[in-house]
Amino acid sequence: MRNRLHLSILLALLGPPALAQSGDSAITLGKVEVRGASGGPLLANNVLTSVDVMGADKVEDKNVMNSWELLGQMPGIQLTETRQGAESGKVTFRAFNGEGYINGIKTLIDGIPSNVNSGNQRFIDMIFPLEIDYIEVVRGTNDPRYGLHNIGGNINFATRQGGNYLDGRLSYGSFNTREAQLAVGKETGSIAQNYFMGVQASDGHRDHADSTKYTLAGKWFYTDEAETLKAGLVARAYHHEADESGFLTAEELAADRNQSPEKNANDGDDRDMWHLGAHLDKRLADGLSLSTKLYINSYEDDRTVTFTRYPVGNAPRQRRQWDERQTGMLSSLTWVATESVTMEAGANFEHQDNAYRRYRYNFSIPTDFDVAPARVQNDDHYTLENIGAYVQAVFNPVESLKIVPAFRVDKFSGSTHLLGGAQASLQSYGWIKQPKLSVVYAVTPTANLYANWGRTFQVLTGSTAPAYLTEGQETYRPSINTGTELGIKLSPVAGTEARIAAWRQDATDEVANMPSTGTTVGLGQTRRQGLDMLVSSRVGERWTLWASHAVQEAKVVSAFTATGVALEGKEVFSTPRYISNVGIDYQLDERWKFGMQGRMQGDYYIDELNEQGKFGGFKVLDVSARYQLSDRFSIDLQVRNLADREYEYVWYDSFFWGGDNQPMFSSAPGRSAYVSFNMKL
Repeated sequence: MRNRLHLSILLALLGPPALAQSGDSAITLGKVEVRGASGGPLLANNVLTSVDVMGADKVEDKNVMNSWELLGQMPGIQLTETRQGAESGKVTFRAFNGEGYINGIKTLIDGIPSNVNSGNQRFIDMIFPLEIDYIEVVRGTNDPRYGLHNIGGNINFATRQGGNYLDGRLSYGSFNTREAQLAVGKETGSIAQNYFMGVQASDGHRDHADSTKYTLAGKWFYTDEAETLKAGLVARAYHHEADESGFLTAEELAADRNQSPEKNANDGDDRDMWHLGAHLDKRLADGLSLSTKLYINSYEDDRTVTFTRYPVGNAPRQRRQWDERQTGMLSSLTWVATESVTMEAGANFEHQDNAYRRYRYNFSIPTDFDVAPARVQNDDHYTLENIGAYVQAVFNPVESLKIVPAFRVDKFSGSTHLLGGAQASLQSYGWIKQPKLSVVYAVTPTANLYANWGRTFQVLTGSTAPAYLTEGQETYRPSINTGTELGIKLSPVAGTEARIAAWRQDATDEVANMPSTGTTVGLGQTRRQGLDMLVSSRVGERWTLWASHAVQEAKVVSAFTATGVALEGKEVFSTPRYISNVGIDYQLDERWKFGMQGRMQGDYYIDELNEQGKFGGFKVLDVSARYQLSDRFSIDLQVRNLADREYEYVWYDSFFWGGDNQPMFSSAPGRSAYVSFNMKL
């Protein structure tokens, strides 16, 4: 029978607290089952000290327009809800914002790197909730497995693998939203097959916000009888067509928050993505195992967008096209030397072959594809190559103590061919060195103390300067982030867990860079710091309660604007000071289950000088109910934003309005309701 590692925790242990052991500083929300051949690479939630894992039972019954929204249930996660068609938003944490200037969170799907070149998280849209097995969040700077974009941590979406099931979900709700999901698993002998199909269509909560998306996925894996070899293929394809409602001025928002201005009548997005991956896990000898992944990611996007209202400003109408190919490999060798010593070494290589085109049209031209643009801003073809390697060791000198030192290096190269025939090479950063150290100590049978220290980095991306050196251009050094964390996890009584951690992350030479607009802002030396708190409790057999509160700040320590104005002491824009969650699940009986979740986020400054006021805070309450018709069928009702609170995403437009700078708004949905029919066969 295939070896399985079962991690089944429903927010808290049901029985008496077990003897605390080193390494137990992760928090698991829901039920998680990790399958694999014996041995294999080290699991993040067993090694690293700032990990949260959310199981399928916490996500499969949620109605969301985009799967990144699911992470709003997890502690300290900031949701940046831009909601402009396919450009829907992103998730961040540790005081990195979601503006797109500093993409500080590495995203993975089944352990495969899944950021686009800029660091944006668009590949997440390929995943629907019913396909997810668990979501793992690693916070901070102590994870040596990844380099590029892994500045403040990483998120891994693990999809279902193996098993025998036929699960389906049909949903209908507000804004004429229709969704169908079908997940199939078939495991016979040494062969495991998994398939997924999802489709979603909606009119959107604003005018001119129609959206239709499709996704298909398949997994085929083979495991030998001795369970020493596991190999498989993963394929995924996705298509999305969506209109864009556009951003609103303050006056437009006050007049009608659900309108779409006339200027955006032709704005929209046509996006295709696909993925192909090969996975191999091989036990070479007792205690020695190899894990390798090969992958190809493809991202094609054709977006038309209008920022200005009148024929003034910097960019009346634009058509932006991305065409990216990522080919890569990740490999790790794990050696269990003794009962108290485990070693792991890994390497990765990624080659990107990309193109970016940006066309500008006069305001009188409605971005008609048959009309020649007034100006071609970009027509760039560029490459990026990354070689990285790491080593880490896990020492257990005594049962109550775990020490994990690690070291990683990364190197980058590439070139670009620009509009007009000019060529340039990627800045040379040399080998970027990143030492790390994590420690966990069981102080008592119910308390674990943990600490970590480590370095990560930021390098510039994009198709032009400043990532690629052109004549006369100023060079940039990599931004080095040094992070520290100290925390404690407690199990004070049976059925209750709590965790509190203080952290700090200092960066040198930080640059806010948005390749799609060619905008670069030097932030220099910055400091991010905060306090994360989480408590969860299982009260009796029917009640589950949890709450989290993250206090954070991101400030500039030393930097100047392009005009020489000092930014020292200014907060990094679009970073709220707190993020909070509270939730209750109540199992009335075998058939009825009720849930409630509240999310809160503080206001944030929208400009680098902190002079334009604070925006973006909200308090939202969602409720749900499930009725179990039988062992195999159930009905869900979900109401989001029950109190019909008005809130919006806000950014400061300082370059599209020709000197008439102002805040721009994208309103969030009001109260919405969804009903779903579920089957599990």
